[in-house]
Amino acid sequence: MGNLLEMLLASILNHNIALVYILGMCPLIAISTNVKNAKGMGIAVVLVVTITALINWPIYQLLKATQTENLALLIFIITIAATVQILEIFMERFIPKLYNAFGIFLPLITVNCVVLAVSLFFVNREYTFAETGFFAFGSSVGWMLAIILLAGVREKMANHSDVPKGLRGKGITFIILGILALAFIGFTGIANI
Repeated sequence: MGNLLEMLLASILNHNIALVYILGMCPLIAISTNVKNAKGMGIAVVLVVTITALINWPIYQLLKATQTENLALLIFIITIAATVQILEIFMERFIPKLYNAFGIFLPLITVNCVVLAVSLFFVNREYTFAETGFFAFGSSVGWMLAIILLAGVREKMANHSDVPKGLRGKGITFIILGILALAFIGFTGIANI
């Protein structure tokens, strides 16, 4: 159990999928304009990443047993698309304000490289089902932490700072992401996966 908790901590902090592996940047930058939307997107990503990884693991084991693992990528993408579609239907029905706030970015979770990367990581690293679950949850929580931190800084800067004209918008966002990445690299050595 200690190894699983270490994996969870490492995937959130020093192996943060957004700030160390630089994955999932498009929605990270686009949705991080305010904390409320960032939290919603983060929760959606946590759900999709964790659920799809837990569904994809036994599927991959079956493909491996039947020596058809070369179909894994295709099946992973189908699983991800189906999961996002179900989440989209649920949000449209029960949380329409958040659904409308996401706009095009909710369906884009389907092509968010974080979701597919987690499934490919468990294949390449040969994780067990439990390790896959902890890694998927930790990676997605790390991504959610990154988007919320970025949104908080961007919100604060929009209200209380005078950013030079040439750095406004995406320029300052990339600088903030660089600083956050340096901060998360500071956790190196806490745990390894």
